[in-house]
Amino acid sequence: MTETRPRGTTRRAALVAAAVSCIEELGPGVGMAQIAERAGVPRPHVYRVIASKDELDAEVGRLAADMFVEKVRPAVAQPATLRDTVHDAVAASVEWAAEHPNLYRFLAARQHARAATGPRQGRGRFLEMLVASSSEYLRRTGGDVAAVPTADGVFAGIMGLIDASIIWWLDHQDETQQQVVERVARQVTLIQQDLLAQLGISADDYSVLGRL
Repeated sequence: MTETRPRGTTRRAALVAAAVSCIEELGPGVGMAQIAERAGVPRPHVYRVIASKDELDAEVGRLAADMFVEKVRPAVAQPATLRDTVHDAVAASVEWAAEHPNLYRFLAARQHARAATGPRQGRGRFLEMLVASSSEYLRRTGGDVAAVPTADGVFAGIMGLIDASIIWWLDHQDETQQQVVERVARQVTLIQQDLLAQLGISADDYSVLGRL
């Protein structure tokens, strides 16, 4: 049974910090025993501190996503063209992934494991901010992304494209960091331009609003 102490108690915080450290060092498949040992929590007491490995993973996911968002947020914080916003956001995403490769893999795996519940699930990273900016622009111009029946599928596809491209690069290093940024940004921009075209909006006039 989970302890009724506040979420920020020492042992719970130690488990989350240890899980982040273990994932960074050993990869997303790290086990609870290794995490508990690093946290200094006796293995029999772990489930008095946290209900399950899934709950711990959720805590780690929230922490890692916050780290990621803080890295990417400046890329969509100022008014810019669609092309420039996508490029800067992808560049920040790739840079964060290069600094935290196993945490990026962990976040991507969690996101796509949840994808079956709906394309809007797990969109709280790069795409959340890009879509929020896009939606605000469309609202002010009278456009409605919901009017495009395939919009959710398009956004889910963008998620998959970004994650798969970055993870492939992390695993193979067959491009320079700048090359993967330029390639992925170009592909995402083309997809976004096509979606805007379906709404009768020219990407040449499209500017993502700084609002986040």
